[in-house]
Amino acid sequence: MIKKWSILLLLGLFIININQSIGQVNFNKDSLALYSDTIFVTANKSERQFKNIAVPVSIVNAKNISQAGSLRLADVLKEQNGISMTSGFGAGVQLQGLNPDYTIILIDGEPLIGRTAGVLDLNRITVGNIKKIEIVKGPSSSLYGSEAMAGVINIITDKTATYPLQTSVRYGSYKTIDANVITSKNYKKFFYQGFYNYYSTEGFSIKPNSNKRFITPIERFTITQSLKYQITPKTNLDINIRYNNENIKSVIAVANNGTTIYSNGNENNNDQNASIILNHQFNDKIKTKFNSYLTYFKAKQDLVTLSGSPYNDLFKQNFKRFENQTEFQINKNTNTIVGVGIVSENVNSSRYDFVDSVKTNSIKYIFNQWEWNNGSKLFINAGFRYDNNLNYASAFSPKASFLYKVKTNSRFKLSIGQGFKAPDFRQLYLNFTNAAAGGYSVFGSVEAQKVIEKLATLGQIGNLFSNYYQLKKLEPEYSTGVHLSWEWEPTFNNQIIVQLFRNDIKNLIDVQQVGNYASGAQIYSYLNIKNAYTTGIELETKQKLNKNIHISLGYQYLKTGDKDQIKLINTGTVYTRNTDGSSRILLLSDYVGLPNTSKHKFQFRVNYENPTGIFATVRCVYRSKWAVANTNGNEVYDNGDQFANGYISVNASIGKEYKNGISIQMGTDNMNNYIDAINLPNLAGRTYYTSLKYKLKNKL
Repeated sequence: MIKKWSILLLLGLFIININQSIGQVNFNKDSLALYSDTIFVTANKSERQFKNIAVPVSIVNAKNISQAGSLRLADVLKEQNGISMTSGFGAGVQLQGLNPDYTIILIDGEPLIGRTAGVLDLNRITVGNIKKIEIVKGPSSSLYGSEAMAGVINIITDKTATYPLQTSVRYGSYKTIDANVITSKNYKKFFYQGFYNYYSTEGFSIKPNSNKRFITPIERFTITQSLKYQITPKTNLDINIRYNNENIKSVIAVANNGTTIYSNGNENNNDQNASIILNHQFNDKIKTKFNSYLTYFKAKQDLVTLSGSPYNDLFKQNFKRFENQTEFQINKNTNTIVGVGIVSENVNSSRYDFVDSVKTNSIKYIFNQWEWNNGSKLFINAGFRYDNNLNYASAFSPKASFLYKVKTNSRFKLSIGQGFKAPDFRQLYLNFTNAAAGGYSVFGSVEAQKVIEKLATLGQIGNLFSNYYQLKKLEPEYSTGVHLSWEWEPTFNNQIIVQLFRNDIKNLIDVQQVGNYASGAQIYSYLNIKNAYTTGIELETKQKLNKNIHISLGYQYLKTGDKDQIKLINTGTVYTRNTDGSSRILLLSDYVGLPNTSKHKFQFRVNYENPTGIFATVRCVYRSKWAVANTNGNEVYDNGDQFANGYISVNASIGKEYKNGISIQMGTDNMNNYIDAINLPNLAGRTYYTSLKYKLKNKL
């Protein structure tokens, strides 16, 4: 557990860092670039200089990704300050204490689909062709609608390669192979780029609650094709196609209700994305973009338990979006963006009634954003989005952000916005029983009571909890987020960032156990938590010690909770169990807040690079304990429940780039060999790897 002295130590390091910075002013052009001219797209849905963005943002560039030896998006994000990874049904991302289904994941501005239990598995996404990753923290529904309550992560692929051929291959533990090929060609008005990635491993179980690790071969293949045509000097056409296919040999052992169930079989996940974008610049003040995007996801799993019981699951989702966005430059200090679009999606799955039952939804929306600045110190950004959801009432999402530059190297940001999330198909219509995990069931809110009542008449229900009688039609979730940050660059080689955030969520949708079968297997459904919150502080410092060494240090303190549960605890009517099994009144000091959230997270990184091409990195991540299961029966999470232990993971790599385009690299991940198969199925033990890369030096 993190003690107070740990926080004091961190603050001490900040103070030392400040003192060192003041004493070594260095106007090296190769600065940390807090106020550089780096272009950022995601925060405003249009290109803006990083130094003029009023919302909390960060960038992970391709160089850091490459030098860290990262293969998948999950590898990159787990090392970023203020971001935690979840491990249920793949690697999900948690921003500001909110679950993975509240963060929208984009590739070049287009959303990815295919979530399981709300988690979009980030292991599906290769980083071999990434130019940068843009991260926006806090409610972003004013631009991106539902699923952006916690923030936005946008993967920007590199479509400006200057080499006709780039290749790389990596080999490591678990017979892991990752190979990339990028080809590029300019021809008159055409630009073409093709990206190909192959990944395979004899890895380990990635399923939640698996109490053993098995060799589970995984094979993924990703193809991206991009074509750009300059129709006229003011008009261009972008066509992008992405295909990803994943095969997993599933061999798992799942413990549930005191019984371990062994099963094996195969799983296949396939997603396909296509976009056509027409950009036109009318003049210096008006430009527009027409965007059509289609994506399809299919997941199929076939298992057989040791007893011979089959488990078959099929899930298919289609998503179509058509959008127009037009930007007007009113004057040199004012501009506005207006957008309008329509989304159509449908899902059919064996998890919902029967496989041929198609669930549909459509959303029509409009958004508007205004930006104003006084030319030097003050920047104001305000906007809204209106969503007309077919299945639910309309949602209005406003947001306002302010940036004030105290001096050239010091600035404050204040962002206030509202996010929303409509209940998804899973939360509404799920009718799912998992024979491979003890026979537990999860029912959507529309199905729950009528299905459970039918089971009760058949004598299959053991008991129902009090929250079963609270089941009703789910309401959309709304959050109000406030984010205040101070960013200071004492010298060109040092940054200090302090961020405070608060999210108040109304009608937070939570999955809860509402009863048991007569066999003891669990029954779950979805309920609205009327009033929840997440709040915290993030501290980050980056320093370039000299021309070769760059360090960064980050810390997040996070507090979460259900306001109604806190009120109930304060009345003295909630009980918990002591270690000897006796009951006592639950104290507020015993309350730990929402599950799967850690109070403390540390991140530390050292980068070394010299002019001869040698580079090295060491990265450390610490996460404190988090609640994973309510085991004392009081329907709140407290110190008497089940927790995952806090842990440290240390990763390191070293390599060299040669002038002929060849580079080599070696690395070790999880050097301290931390393993928690049940709570961290995606964290392998100590792994080693080596890689070779080549860039054909003949320019395009």
